[in-house]
Amino acid sequence: MVQKSSSITIREVAEQAGVSVATVSRYINKTAAVSGETAARINDVVSSLNYVPHAAARNLATNKTKSVGLLLANNSYSDYFTPILRGIEEVVTGEYHYNLLIASRRPNTQDKEVPPLGHYNTDGLLVFVDSMSLAELEALAENNFPMVLMHHLSPPHLSIPSIMVENRKSFQELVEHLIIVHERKRIVFVTGPDGWQDAIEREAGYHAALEAHQIPYRPELIIPGKFRREISYLSMLEFIVSGVEFDAVAAANDESASGVLEALRRSGKRIPEDVALLGFDDKSYIAEYMTPKLTTVHAPTVEVGRAAARQLIKLVNEGQADLNTLLPTHVIIRQSCGCR
Repeated sequence: MVQKSSSITIREVAEQAGVSVATVSRYINKTAAVSGETAARINDVVSSLNYVPHAAARNLATNKTKSVGLLLANNSYSDYFTPILRGIEEVVTGEYHYNLLIASRRPNTQDKEVPPLGHYNTDGLLVFVDSMSLAELEALAENNFPMVLMHHLSPPHLSIPSIMVENRKSFQELVEHLIIVHERKRIVFVTGPDGWQDAIEREAGYHAALEAHQIPYRPELIIPGKFRREISYLSMLEFIVSGVEFDAVAAANDESASGVLEALRRSGKRIPEDVALLGFDDKSYIAEYMTPKLTTVHAPTVEVGRAAARQLIKLVNEGQADLNTLLPTHVIIRQSCGCR
């Protein structure tokens, strides 16, 4: 019979790891250095027992730390995340006067080390995209720890509140603008990161636009971008060399669109005369300063941060929050699609 993590004590972890309770406490709370070998033993035991430190140990008087955490993966996209953080700070520190603890972790370390933020140092947690594994989310949810996911839907069996922007409908509308107004039919799609909900929904919008206008799907028109300018630039150069005919590019975000633009220009393509170009996010430092200016979808990134923070504070204080919040987006028509 598997023990529930809520019934496992720090003393049991210490006994199985062959260390003192104080050592386990120092490691989990990050209050002092622990040797690599000892840390590895503790991690192994924590993982095998599915141990989650109990929130009551944080503060015996109030059971509150007045702190909330923000957990990122090291591969989170800093330019994209900056306005989200601004929205979070406005609410957490400005409106509610909570402390905001921010931590990141290396990719592929989930389930291999104790998360830097959790029950043991916060009252609740904002989780950005892929910074926690399913097993870690399950362990925290089992203990009813307040969490809100950003740009990531909750696994159905966990019912964790989430904040998303509307992706599919707006991206479909964007691609259909190319098809209907500018009569483009051979449209390249530059993908986002594997497994990211935003990227999945935007690709679904691309497919829906093609299907709505009876344009056959051609897998050779799908190239990787991963929301990165440099990756999109190299992918586009390689695609152009392949000789596949195309007359438009729909990039999954503005960063990718900027890389595509550079590759097109380097290859002697005119935008939009030869190739129309689309993005997503409406990042002003890209969309407004590109030549031609970028046709894109405006995503309310600051409001993502505000909404996530408000839902988390509500969950911490009231024990409930809206399950799924979908923030509206809208198409911004500029010149890169062929409009004047």
